[in-house]
This record gives sequence, C-alpha cells and structure tokens, in this order.
Amino acid sequence: MIQLWKYQKVPLLFIFLSILFYLAFAYDLTRDDLPKFFSLYFGLFVSAYVIIKKSGFNFRLLVITAIIFRLLFLVATPNLSQDFYRFIWDGRMLFEGFNPYLYTPDALMLNNEAPVYQAKELYDGMGSLSAMHFTNYPPLNQLCFFLAALFSGKSILGSVITLRILIIAADIGTLYFGKKLLERLKLPATHIFWYILNPFIIIELTGNLHFEGVMVFFLVWSFYLLHKQQWKWAAVVLACSVSVKLIPLMFLPLFYGWFMKGQFNGSFMKKISRLVLFYSLVILSIIIIFVPFFSMEFINNYSKTVGLWFNAFEFNASIYYIARSIGYSITGYNEIAIIGKILPVISVLLILAFSFIPKNNSIPKLLSSIVIAFSLYLFLSTTVHPWYLTTLLALCLFTNYRYPLLWTVMILLSYSAYTNSSNQENLWLVGIEYAAVFSAFIWEVVLKRKIKL
Repeated sequence: MIQLWKYQKVPLLFIFLSILFYLAFAYDLTRDDLPKFFSLYFGLFVSAYVIIKKSGFNFRLLVITAIIFRLLFLVATPNLSQDFYRFIWDGRMLFEGFNPYLYTPDALMLNNEAPVYQAKELYDGMGSLSAMHFTNYPPLNQLCFFLAALFSGKSILGSVITLRILIIAADIGTLYFGKKLLERLKLPATHIFWYILNPFIIIELTGNLHFEGVMVFFLVWSFYLLHKQQWKWAAVVLACSVSVKLIPLMFLPLFYGWFMKGQFNGSFMKKISRLVLFYSLVILSIIIIFVPFFSMEFINNYSKTVGLWFNAFEFNASIYYIARSIGYSITGYNEIAIIGKILPVISVLLILAFSFIPKNNSIPKLLSSIVIAFSLYLFLSTTVHPWYLTTLLALCLFTNYRYPLLWTVMILLSYSAYTNSSNQENLWLVGIEYAAVFSAFIWEVVLKRKIKL
C-alpha cells in the first residue's frame, strides 16, 4: 500500500476526490440544481482524465477504481431519470403473468386493474408521458426487469439495486471482451478505460439505470467473436444485443463488406451464402426471443410506440431543429409529423451508402463505418437523450475517431432542460453542444481522418 501511494500519489488523490464527487452526485443532487450538476460532472471528467493518464495505465488499479465508483451508487435512487419506475412496473407485470406490451399503465390505473404492487407509487413516479404509452423495451430488457421483480420482493429500492447489479455486471463484461478485442486488433488495451471510467457512462448507466450498457456488452462480445471468425455465434450474440435495445438493427447492412470483401476466401456465391446465413441467424434468433410475447396486438402496439420516437418526441436535436425552424417560418406550425418521416429515410439511405461504398473488409474499418453512420443517424434524429451516446462511445475506441468522447462531455448541456417544470430547452446551449461536436466530427472524419488519443 505504501509503495502504491509512493508511485500513484496523484491518481490516488483524484480517485478520492472522485469518490466524494460521485457520492454528492448520487445522494445530494437534484436535477434542477444546474450549477452543482455542471460542477460535479465537469470535475469528474477532469479527475477521470488525470486518473487514467497519471496512473501509467495501471490496469489493476483502474479496474478496482471503476468497480468502486459504480458501487458508490448501489443504494441510491436515480435522480436524473424517471425511467426506472417503468422498468419496475414492466418487471412486476411479467412477474404477475401479464404481457407488458399489451397494456398501458394509464388504462390499467383508469380501470383500477393494475396487477402490480405499489402501482400508484410506480405510476406517479414514471410520469404521464411513459404512463400513456405501451412499453418499447425489447424482451431481454424485460427479462432484466423481471429479475428485479423476482429478487427484490416488494421493494422499489431492492428492484433498483438488482437492476444496478445487472448493469454493473454488463460493464465488467464489456471491459473483459473490449480488452480482448483491442488486443486482437493490436490496439492499446487501456483504451477501454475511456469507456469504463468515463463519468458519463458511470452516471447514465449505473446511476440512472439505462440499459444501453447491457446492449453494448453483447455488441462488443459479438464483434470479438466476429474477429475470431466465429460468425455464427456472433450472429446469435448480436441478436441478444438487439433484444436489449433495437439500435444494432441499423448496423446490419454494414456487415456486407466484411463478409464479401473481408476475411473469407471463395467464390462470390460462397461469400453471399455466408452473409445470408449470418443475417438469417440474427433474424431467427431475434424472432425466437420475441416469440413468448408475440401477437398481432403486440406488433401493432410495439410498432406504434417505436414510431413515436421519429414523429412525436423531440429533445436535444440538431439538424431536426434547423428543419423545424424552417418549417415554422413557412407554415407557422411544428412540422415534426412530416420532418420526422423524412429524416429517418435519409438516415437509411446514408447507412446503405456506408454499406456498399466504404471497404468494410476489416473489423476496424467496419466499426469506423458504424461509428460515422450512427453519428449521422443521431445528427438527423428528433430525439437524442444523453444515454444514446453509449454505443457511439464504446465502438469509437476500436477506431481512430475520438469525437464521441467530446460529445459525452458536451451532452451535459442538454440537462439544462431540467431547470424548469416544462422541461423547456435552452437552444443556445443546444447550439453550443452541437457546434463543438460538429467541429470535432468534421475535423476527424473529413479533414484529418486520423487522430491518436
């Protein structure tokens, strides 16, 4: 211990400082206290940078530090998000034998038919926006919610702790497979700590209980298997990722180059047969996972709920806000119903372009295309919640792009909406966020193309 202090004095001091900051964040912060939020958030980023750099990338020290930081949140109630109330609601619905995709909390409460314990408390906690819609969380996410109901009894805090343990376990899995993939790609294994020790990841996943971290665990594991050419198992694991969050579905076209121009020898027909089998395994695995919930009513409810993210909700957008202001000036109305249908089409076309134009013939090139394509998708989205950046940050570590790291810092400006009861955004702050992100994106992707951390 004395020797550790002698050689790691600076990182240890910043680890202690971070512990104090995380404790204040978890137990003594309300989301409308913007000055305190900004101070803690920025201070944690500075501390994380110093810890990683000044530790000499001491792997054991950084792993222990990452786990300690997460455990500090273990018994804290999330203070920046209400989503966990809906998670607990869905889990208890499943535990009682009800299909959560077929009922809205509003309808059940209106008819006094809610079968879940503490229904009123959970209903009030999740907020009216969540309560009026059908759930949009895929089956493996629902399994996590069910486990919270199974192991927590009738305790909301117990459910929070169970969900948090699952997310922490997923982060440890990402650390394990991320390190192994970096080593296989002959990249510094320590790059994984820019994800694992990133305050954005610790706060949004462990703190706020967002399950993008579980999705990323399966996604990184899938790319590790793909690099080992165990592509059949990679397809199954990728399906698990989709079954936590649907995001990886949009990456499927980008695998074309890896199968057709990458690691496999043989005729065109042999390569295309592998690609088709890969896609078939992904889709079949997803269908199998969804089967227990399947019904025409489920398909109708789920598709409508997912569609709301494109033509009903808006938050922290960039290009969409510009298009919206143009629409206002022309018609005098918010044209989200029209713009929200056009922008996804543009996103699909861009993803298809990245599927066939770039030579995605290696895992780094494939991941680079995914990072850029997903960035463009977010730039065109009507809604960009902070936790959406989780996938972008994780995958960029296996490429030469680092602008997602900057975005995880700048995204804190989006929380300014929480300072008022109507959650009205400050568009000047949104503009500052995207000015910085767009500048870094253009510099790395267009002008410089390569940058070292």
